[in-house]
Amino acid sequence: MRTFVHTVRLSVLVSTFLSISLLSTAQSISSPNGKIEIGIGVGPMIFLGDLGGSEGVGKTFIKDVDLPMTKISKGIYLNIYPMEWLGFRLAGNLGHVQGDDAQAPDKGGAERFRRKRNLKFESKITEAYAALELYPTVFLEQYDGLAGKIRPYGLGGVGVFHFNPKGEFIESNGNKRMVELKPLRLEGQGMAEYPDRKEYSLTQLEIVVGGGFKYYLTDGMYVGFEILHRKTFTDYIDDVSTTYIDPALFNNYLAPEQIPVARQLMFRENIYNPSVSRVYTNEQRGDPKENDAFFSGILRFGWRLNGVNTPNGRAKRQLKCPVYY
Repeated sequence: MRTFVHTVRLSVLVSTFLSISLLSTAQSISSPNGKIEIGIGVGPMIFLGDLGGSEGVGKTFIKDVDLPMTKISKGIYLNIYPMEWLGFRLAGNLGHVQGDDAQAPDKGGAERFRRKRNLKFESKITEAYAALELYPTVFLEQYDGLAGKIRPYGLGGVGVFHFNPKGEFIESNGNKRMVELKPLRLEGQGMAEYPDRKEYSLTQLEIVVGGGFKYYLTDGMYVGFEILHRKTFTDYIDDVSTTYIDPALFNNYLAPEQIPVARQLMFRENIYNPSVSRVYTNEQRGDPKENDAFFSGILRFGWRLNGVNTPNGRAKRQLKCPVYY
């Protein structure tokens, strides 16, 4: 009997120790509400560059937004939380940006230059970034769990994005088609006559800055909204940056079939006003003082993994210490 009692006590102690060890291990990778989130996002992506814009001279950020040029982006997210107030995000987005001088309002101000210039472009955007998230209100929360909580946050990070600007070419029969702009060297990129104008890369770095909030519908699911701004290091997302070049140079650098396309897409004021025929060589075409940028308003949907309602969470709730009667 003593052997049986000792065996039972030993089994209880071993079981207790294993239960505590398993619970501690589980908590090291997952809090009661999980430490990993996955999510999706959808919302408008808006371009900020040389083309289009609002009345007057070009402005920065939302003051120069062209709402008619807004396109929808979509993305996926993976968040890891070493602590509830600190998160690491990996994300990827697919989007589309556009700019069109014809969308600039006609108020009689400086925007008339852009309307007469009559340039337009579009480009797909593919991006991936890593960011740090901070949740300051976590320290003010009054109860455990996530259901019903609103968590505002700020974030910042770095990423890469790929773009490929295209312009609308009008053929002699009136048909229109989109043409890649970079190979046409419309501002003399890579030409010996313009040694300061290097050919640009279609893949660039970006700085990501933004903020938003999450509302947890349950411990394992949330909805949210954020504004995400991208600062870039290129002024050629829209293929417009500096001055007009002499169109005769296209004969030296482009294939014969490219030359009429480049001539039309470099200078389109004559499409806006057919009485204009002279190209303004070395006069302003874009503004090189500000790099291009873009931002998104994103509606987010996310789920916490390893939460209380997952198999792992239910198993953790069953890991209870033995009770002696």
